[in-house]
Amino acid sequence: MDLYEHQARELFARYGVPVPDTEVADTPRAARRAARRLGGRVVVKAQVKTGGRGRAGGVKTAADPAAAELTTRQILGMDIKGHTVRKVMLARPVSVEAEFYVSYVLDRAAGRFLAIASAEGGMDIEEVAATRPDAVVRIPVDPAEGVTPARAAEIAAAAELPPEAAPVLLRLWEVLTREDALLVEVNPLVRTTEGRILALDGKVTLDDNARFRRTREESEAADPHTDPLEAAATAKGLDYVRLDGEVGIIGNGAGLVMSTLDVVAGCGARPANFLDIGGGASAETMADGLSVILSDPAVKSVLVNVFGGITACDAVADGIVRALERVRLTRPLVVRLDGNAAARGRAILDSHPHPLVHQATTMDSAARRAAHLAATAA
Repeated sequence: MDLYEHQARELFARYGVPVPDTEVADTPRAARRAARRLGGRVVVKAQVKTGGRGRAGGVKTAADPAAAELTTRQILGMDIKGHTVRKVMLARPVSVEAEFYVSYVLDRAAGRFLAIASAEGGMDIEEVAATRPDAVVRIPVDPAEGVTPARAAEIAAAAELPPEAAPVLLRLWEVLTREDALLVEVNPLVRTTEGRILALDGKVTLDDNARFRRTREESEAADPHTDPLEAAATAKGLDYVRLDGEVGIIGNGAGLVMSTLDVVAGCGARPANFLDIGGGASAETMADGLSVILSDPAVKSVLVNVFGGITACDAVADGIVRALERVRLTRPLVVRLDGNAAARGRAILDSHPHPLVHQATTMDSAARRAAHLAATAA
C-alpha cells in the first residue's frame, strides 16, 4: 500500500527525519488559508500516488496566499498518469544547495534489504541511474544486523553524501522496520544553503501483509479513486504498481523487478508497471499478473524475468504454459529464466510453442528484445 506524500512526510516527522513545514488542502480557499499560515510564499504539490508530478505541472511555486489559491484551483482535478488530483500539499520553500537520493527497498529474491543512494538526486535520478549507474550505490543490508550508526555513515560515505545525512539514513531505517514498509524513499534529500538536511519529498510503501498491525495509515491511505488496474491487482493479491511506459514487467523479488525496470529503461523503453510475484509463480498467479498487465492499453510487450530459487524455473515455466491456456495473449511475451532448473524451464516453454512467446537467456538480451518488440508494435 502506497502512502501519499503528505502521509510519508508525517511518518518521517514522527521518527525524527527533518522535513519542511507543510499543510494539506482539498479546496482553493483552504489552500489560501494554509499559505497564509506558512508565511505566504509556498510550493503547491499535487497529492497522487505516482511520480512525474513536476513534469506534469503538478508542482508549482506560489508567491503569496492569493497565488496559492489560484495555483491550487489549477492543480485540483488534474489527471497525472491516470490519477486525479483531489488534494494538494503546501510546503514552505527552502533554498537548496545540493540534492541527494536515498532509499531502502526489500529485495525478496536475496532475502535482504538494499540501501540505494546517490549524490545526484532530483527529477533526473532515473536518467542518472540509466546513463551513469556508478553514480548510484546499492548496498545490501542484512535484516538481522540492520542499519547501525556506523552502517549509516558507511552508506553515506559510499554514496558521497554529506556526513550529516547519516542520522537521516538511520531514522529512515527505523521507519522501514517499525512501520513494516517495503520501500522508503526520499528524493530529493537536500542540503539547504543554511546547511540543514531536509527530506523534501517522500515515498513509502507499506506491506499489506502487516495490515493487522496498522490502523491510522490504513484508514488515511484508503482512496476510492485508486487506479483501477492497481485496485484489480490488489484484489488478486498482486504487488503491482502502474507506471507510464509500454513494456509490462513481471519478476520475482522487488530487487530483481527494480533492476529489470532500470535495464528496460536503459534499452530506450519505458516500464509500464512494477509487478513482483514474490516466491510463487503458480498458473493462477501468472494468469492474474498477465491479465492485469494486458488490460493496460499502453502495454506493447511483456517481459517475464525470473530467477529460480525456492520456486524452480520449471515450475515457473509450467505456470506460464497453464496461464496462457486461461489468458488470451495479445502482445509479445519475452521470458527470461535463470537459476534453479532454468534449463528444464526453457525446455518446457520450447515444448509448448506460442507465436507471441519469445525466450532470452540474459536479462540484457530479454530487455532489448522486449524494448524492440514494443517499439515495432502496431
